Amino acid sequence: MNKDGFAELVGKKLNRSKKEASKLLDAVFGAISETLSRGEEVSVSGFGTFSAKERKSRQGVNPRTGEKITIPAMRIPKFQAGKHLKDAVRRPQGS
Repeated sequence: MNKDGFAELVGKKLNRSKKEASKLLDAVFGAISETLSRGEEVSVSGFGTFSAKERKSRQGVNPRTGEKITIPAMRIPKFQAGKHLKDAVRRPQGS
């Protein structure tokens, strides 16, 4: 499902237009991004935790040339699913 489909689904659940739901999703995703960029976590009880993880620099290989390169250290987003989300995904389809 892409963002448009997701906005449509959220809009139906909230009895709102797809455009309103899309604005809501933009605000939520923007708030999560801003919080992570400050190095803070976003924890949604039962759903999961968004955090930023430090990745060390490492050696890599350019696939075109075979040349060894150094991939710089960086901070990357991470998501840890919560119990309710894990249980919902594990549930067999149709139940």
